[in-house]
Amino acid sequence: MEIKAKTERDIGTMREAGSKLFAVMEELEKNVQPGVNTYDLDKLAEELVLASGGTPAFKGYGERSNPFPATICASVNDEIVHGIPRKETILAKGDILKIDIGMKYHGFFVDMARTFAVGKISHQAQNLIAATEQCFWAGAEAMKPGAMLSDYSKAVEEYIRKTPYAIVRNLVGHGIGRDLHEEPQIPNFHDGSMPDFELEAGMTFALEPMINEGTHRTKIGQDGWVFETADGKLSAHYENTIVITEDGVEVLTQL
Repeated sequence: MEIKAKTERDIGTMREAGSKLFAVMEELEKNVQPGVNTYDLDKLAEELVLASGGTPAFKGYGERSNPFPATICASVNDEIVHGIPRKETILAKGDILKIDIGMKYHGFFVDMARTFAVGKISHQAQNLIAATEQCFWAGAEAMKPGAMLSDYSKAVEEYIRKTPYAIVRNLVGHGIGRDLHEEPQIPNFHDGSMPDFELEAGMTFALEPMINEGTHRTKIGQDGWVFETADGKLSAHYENTIVITEDGVEVLTQL
């Protein structure tokens, strides 16, 4: 497995793309309200991505027999990731919505996800969302040149062990750059099963903790795309595209 560092020019393009994608996500967040359907959110996302000079990364992704049909993954409550936006999926007060979105821009990909409250949500849901974001930052803070990739996984797992939650184990982060999904796979836990290597400045990754309120186990929905919690409890998702710098990590999917 060879992980190539990006050039400064490559990183500059990804930084510009990340800033644009973050602005798209901010606009989507304004529209996450009770009564809105996820199909309309998806149409808005596609318009915004195209207007920014990019193209949707997810639309058409996957097997030819069942390509992903949308610009965003819109996953509600017990849906973990890969929820397909639908007119009949109407957001209600108290729901939590995960929006995962990727964009191709001048030959490079960026990818990010957030979990949003729909109106007023329970304290339990708020705590889950907050813990999932903190998992990302705990992992990112462990990354720098000379550190091992597994230091990220260990830091996320160490953080979540102090909570009542569970880490999804069969879905992982990934390398990113000229392809949406590059090597390596990046788990949010450490059991020694994944190849490990030393981090170098210029490496770019999409880090994405997925944290469940109950069991870590998942099941596939009837559409063959969406992953759901096996016990029907809530799940949250937080993702950014990052680059390893000389002294740590820079988040590219931000303004």
